[in-house]
Amino acid sequence: MRKQFLLLLLCAPLTGFAQHGGLSSSMLKDLAKDQKLTPSSRALVNAIGSNAIDDLARNRQNAGAFDTHFSIETAKQSIADQKQSGRCWMFSGMNVLRSDFARRSDSLVVDFSQAYLFFYDQLEKSNLMLQGVIDTGSKPIDDQRVQFFFHYPLSDGGTFCGVADLAEKYGLVPREAMPESFSSDNTSRASRLIASKLREFGLQLRDMVARGKSASSVEKAKLRMLGQVYHMLQLTIGDPVQEFTYTFRTKDGRAVGEPRTFTPKSFYKEVVGAPLNGTFIMVMNDPRRPYYKTYEVEYDRHTYDGHNWKYVNLPMDDIEQMAVSALRAGRKLYSSYDVGKMLDRKRGYADTENYDYGSLFGTTFGMDKAQRIMTFDSGSTHAMTLTAVDLDKKGRAVKWKVENSWGGDWGQQGCLIMTDRWFRDYMFRLVVPREFVPEKVLQAAATPPVMVMPEDPLFLPDE
Repeated sequence: MRKQFLLLLLCAPLTGFAQHGGLSSSMLKDLAKDQKLTPSSRALVNAIGSNAIDDLARNRQNAGAFDTHFSIETAKQSIADQKQSGRCWMFSGMNVLRSDFARRSDSLVVDFSQAYLFFYDQLEKSNLMLQGVIDTGSKPIDDQRVQFFFHYPLSDGGTFCGVADLAEKYGLVPREAMPESFSSDNTSRASRLIASKLREFGLQLRDMVARGKSASSVEKAKLRMLGQVYHMLQLTIGDPVQEFTYTFRTKDGRAVGEPRTFTPKSFYKEVVGAPLNGTFIMVMNDPRRPYYKTYEVEYDRHTYDGHNWKYVNLPMDDIEQMAVSALRAGRKLYSSYDVGKMLDRKRGYADTENYDYGSLFGTTFGMDKAQRIMTFDSGSTHAMTLTAVDLDKKGRAVKWKVENSWGGDWGQQGCLIMTDRWFRDYMFRLVVPREFVPEKVLQAAATPPVMVMPEDPLFLPDE
């Protein structure tokens, strides 16, 4: 009887609920009358029904050729392709590392294996999730932090912190030593299966905590679970290489020296030379929060024993000054953006005037950067490597260029050019070597950080 009553309630007409905020039939009639189609708007219906919105909203005045000259540009290098994966953070970070190696070694080139480091990234994130579930095991299942771990048990996104922590811990290998697999290029299915297993394991660990099992028995159970994850990663990505032989080469392919045997850690020492952590400052432009303060995002890290994403919040003027200084010195920079906004993919050109959606729909889209962030309308979605800037006669930035990781045939020979007005609206994160950071920013970075929750609109796993 109760089930039948519920079905009747769910299937009942909604007009009776209009006074509580629902849409009544009279409201619908008013809406239809107020929005009655004119001959010109009927033409729009026909056009939008048969064409892509971006094709119709394209601003023809902004669709012509654009200047590709840059007054400050770092040395070119090969363009990578992340394929169907969310590993842009790793590609961008490794672009910086291989560029720095080329500068130090007088133009020797190396392409790092993303598959190798991705194996340990996924294993470490699995441990982070399971240990987080253990740490919060006494809290109810609907607790916000518990829900976070079960909602985001595993992702292939990340930040430069992950590159630094993982490379220091596990080393690096050249691409030849561990090439990509289908599942490292196409991460969604394997990651979803491992995530499902992690949720199952998480429930089992919570049950052990609830039954008062000893810490050592819970730890042993977690290790057995990680063994299953390790096996799934072996099958989908491959066994991580332990030793390999490698010969360094110049850009034109000429071998330099004899073949040498390396481990991942010794190769890291050869090509990077020293720990990465402590050599850079992470900055962000988040106009919702006070500037010149340091923030740290709880659990926004790749390893349980690693570094959270910690950043100094700065105005765009300050960020641009540091970027120009580093680029002028030949240094490429890790950076991230809301790349989908106002992007002309065919031309590899990002500008706030590329599309006029407002005119097409007879409205305006008036939120500023802070409002877009707080309403989940915009955030950091894609990491790319900042490589060039064009300055006007007064030294002000006109446009910027990044190396992307969507293959060499995309955009501007694998690169994306963005106007400065787009850069200011949709650029979020920048990793800057400490030697290019002003003392005022260094002092801000040294202050105790304000902790930010990982559920914040700007830090949900999306890169």
